[in-house]
Amino acid sequence: MVIYGIITETNIGKLFAAGVLPGLLSAGLLMLAVVIVTSRDPEHAPAGERTTWPERWRALRGIWGVVLLVFVVLGGIYGGFFTATEGAGFGAAGAFLFALLRRRLTRAILAQVLVESARTTAMLFTLLIAATLFANFVNFTSLPMDLKNWITQAGLSPTMIIVAMMAIYVLLGTVMEELTMVLLTIPLFFPIVTSLGFDPVWFGVLIVMIVQIGLISPPVGMNLFVLNALLPNVGLGQIFRGCWPFVLVMIVTWPC
Repeated sequence: MVIYGIITETNIGKLFAAGVLPGLLSAGLLMLAVVIVTSRDPEHAPAGERTTWPERWRALRGIWGVVLLVFVVLGGIYGGFFTATEGAGFGAAGAFLFALLRRRLTRAILAQVLVESARTTAMLFTLLIAATLFANFVNFTSLPMDLKNWITQAGLSPTMIIVAMMAIYVLLGTVMEELTMVLLTIPLFFPIVTSLGFDPVWFGVLIVMIVQIGLISPPVGMNLFVLNALLPNVGLGQIFRGCWPFVLVMIVTWPC
């Protein structure tokens, strides 16, 4: 959502707010899918050791700082007290203070954090710069306008155009990483979507939802191969078979 908001100049706070209900709906349906799958075959998720409620509350005391930080950052963004960029600054500063208070931040760890942050930032900025150049090139060639005119002459309804775009995202998600996919397609699709009268915030949430489907869809869903690399003892065929209930849940969630 942040990358989409930067590229399209859409309010990131509104994107976050619009994603709350779809996120809760997705989480609820995914948990329901887990319940259904495990009720049919309990071996998929053997029961763990039960803990008492006092033990659970004691465990929660150890994460009060994280909960407070999330509440302040998201509450500030949703409440309009600061922008998403300023919220990131508040989050980083708060995490830094908590690490100091817990005496977990040594000079070696701080140096490692700074180096990793610099690498991640450099990677993201490189992708954003390339995406901006690509967007300017696409606009210079008038490709979005030509594509819109072709679609208009073809007589397709706006809804069918959106469905076709989502199908493209599902196909791309099987072979491409999500960030690269969004950066390459938004400069082409976004002008068409706005010219058809669709809300940019709605389209941003739609893309986030549909990209998730592409990344877990066989035969080449990228996240499935990541999971296989993390769990080498689990065969790829078994992962493919096990992902279908969750793919169906995401398909059901998307039009909702």
